[in-house]
This record gives sequence, C-alpha cells and structure tokens, in this order.
Amino acid sequence: MTAPGTALVRRPTADLAEGIVTHLERVPVDADLAAEQHAGYRAALAGAGWDVREVQPAPGCPDATFVEDSVVVVGGRAVLTRSGAPARRAEVAGTEAAVRELGLDVVRIDGEGTLDGGDVLQVGRTVYVGRGGRTNAEGIRQLRAHVAPLGRTVVPIGLRAVLHLKSAVTALPDGTFLALPELLEPGVLPTARPVDEEPGCHVVPLGGDRVLMSAAAPRTADRLADLGFTPVLVDIGEFEKLEGCVTCLSVLVPATSSGA
Repeated sequence: MTAPGTALVRRPTADLAEGIVTHLERVPVDADLAAEQHAGYRAALAGAGWDVREVQPAPGCPDATFVEDSVVVVGGRAVLTRSGAPARRAEVAGTEAAVRELGLDVVRIDGEGTLDGGDVLQVGRTVYVGRGGRTNAEGIRQLRAHVAPLGRTVVPIGLRAVLHLKSAVTALPDGTFLALPELLEPGVLPTARPVDEEPGCHVVPLGGDRVLMSAAAPRTADRLADLGFTPVLVDIGEFEKLEGCVTCLSVLVPATSSGA
C-alpha cells in the first residue's frame, strides 16, 4: 500500500523539562516516560501508513520535539517559521534540511515577522492563523504572500490566553471544527463542535476516518466514534505538561506535496 505521505518527527531530549511554559503552571516532566510516549506516537503514525522520518536534533532547544512549530507545509511549499519565542528559532535549521530532502519548495518568514506552525490550521483551501504571543501581523502578512499564489485564503483569528491556535481548535477530516470557543475571537470560525475536555479539541487526521487523539480525552473519542470516525489514542501526558498536544509532535506532508 502506498503511504499517504511523510510524517516528520523529532525525538524529545533529556532537557525536555526545561521547555517553555506560558499558560500552565510548571510541573515535573519525566524525560524517560516522554521518550516512551513519543515512541508510541511514532508507532501510531506508522500504523496508519505514514512514512515516519526523524528530523535531526537541535541541541540546546528543549522544545524542538514540538516540530510542528518550525514549518508550515502548504501544497508543495514549506514555509520555515520564525518563532515569537526567540529561544526556539534555532530549531528551524534541522527542519529545513528535512523538507529540502523531501523536494519541497522552501521559503521563510523573516525580518520582523513571527509565526509558529502551531498557529496555522488548514481546512480545505482556507488557512486559519492565530494571532497571539507567538505569531504577529507581519508574520501573517508574509504567510499570506507565500500561500496566496497556491490558491489559499488566509484568515487571522485573535487568541485569548492560549499558546497557539491549535491549542484551541482543530478540524476533523470532514472539515468540522472541534473547539474551545472561549479561547478564540468570536465570529471568525464557522460553527464548531464544542468539547468538554481540553485535549479533546486536538486531532490529527491520519487518512480516511482515522484521527489521532490524546488518551486524555476519552469522552470526546467516544463521541467521535459515534459520529463514524475512528479515534487512534496516544498517551502524550508528559508533553501536555508543556502545553503540547498531538498536532505539535509531527508535520504531515502528504505524498502529493513531496517530491521525494
């Protein structure tokens, strides 16, 4: 069976507990357990048919395992980000090498622009972008310039007391949104399904009716199963202590985007 595409991941490092925490109280993180959980996450991606490739380490960057923040892939184009957290900007070099190996067209956010990949949610040909602590108006302007030629429409969304857009909303394979609406600027998103478990608004469509979800959202998983989806549950509890979620730990590059 042909793989649906390539999943880029980056293993957590021993200094994971030193990662940035913005909206949560810092609690102890077990690096060994995190490594086990990441292995389970990679196995779930591989089990869904994705070709899992590891991005080279970024020494001294404990948040680098949240590889989603370093690049946004739209069609055959990879937009390298410039994080609003200066300590994270060194993570991009390894990601750039990985996307170039895939044969993607590489562009970047530069100058005064800031953008984190976790603030970008693509649904069809619409690109929703969270405007908050990690992504600014100039970063959104540059992203729009990079993706408009690909037929994409960029829609900014203001954030409220949340790290990234995808901390508050993601989308199911049918385009339906799962959201914590109180964390988002009202009136921008089409009607969303509210969830009563914070990790329940985080899903990664894996292909077909399968969605990757946190094991910390069992009620939401049951609800999605009732709607005809197939939840694939993974325990990522150590990463959730650092404001991570299932979207943060990978970049999915569909086979139609990659030249490799």
